[in-house]
Amino acid sequence: MPFSMTGFGAAEGPAGGGQLRVEIRTVNHRFFNPAFKIPGELAALESEVRDRLKREFERGHVAVSIRWAEGHRLGGTLQLNVERAREAMARLRELQTAVGISGEISLELLARQMDVLRVDEPEAAPVAWAEVEPIVAAAAAECRAMRRREGTVLAAELARRVEALEVLALTVEARAPERIVRERDRLRAAVTQLLDGRPADDTRLAQELALHADRLDITEELVRLRAHLAAVNETLGREDAVGKQLGFLAQEIGREINTIGSKANDAVIGQAAITMKGELEKFREQVENLE
Repeated sequence: MPFSMTGFGAAEGPAGGGQLRVEIRTVNHRFFNPAFKIPGELAALESEVRDRLKREFERGHVAVSIRWAEGHRLGGTLQLNVERAREAMARLRELQTAVGISGEISLELLARQMDVLRVDEPEAAPVAWAEVEPIVAAAAAECRAMRRREGTVLAAELARRVEALEVLALTVEARAPERIVRERDRLRAAVTQLLDGRPADDTRLAQELALHADRLDITEELVRLRAHLAAVNETLGREDAVGKQLGFLAQEIGREINTIGSKANDAVIGQAAITMKGELEKFREQVENLE
């Protein structure tokens, strides 16, 4: 069954001395279009993440979020800048005098001044791709599984649209011969009326009727339409990315339906062509969601 382009997957695992969480969300896009939100210490692994995901997703906007799970800390020590604290206290006392405010300057206020207290973070050790890859792969597999489930539902819906088109094609096929006979009789009656009793050239009349019938004939269009619908059913049974091919087949089906409608010259066939266009439009809307 084909795959949808809508999915979500998440996974967690140990990496770089902490717990890493990877989330992948995918939606429709004509091409493979990744977007990353990755911690700075993992930025060097972006190309590896991209290449790994490209193996899983042929099309779609793929939003990847990688973060350290809650509780992970890089460490670091709290540093006191005594000189900065003295300078800050002197400036605060100057401010007191300038605005005429008395009272003690609290330690809390002093500690909040810039660079009085700061945390020196240790330099983060590089994280190996071998640690991150299994977590990315697990999240991608979960997302892929959701896309498969969604794709199965979409394929069933598309198959129903194809079945409706096949039924309508049978209606047109059954009506077509009757329409040709009716049109032939109409033209013969019209010629007889115009001649007003004079003898007609039966050979010439037969030629003109044959030419007119040929212009109205939709046999070839129906044959091609059935072939395209069969190709759609075959494509829906495949496991690879089929969205582009189904889009092309929808275009070809639309071409045949338009020709049938233009040649209709019959209310039943004309209405069937209009209904077929409606079913095809619904088909196209759903195909946009397939990988």
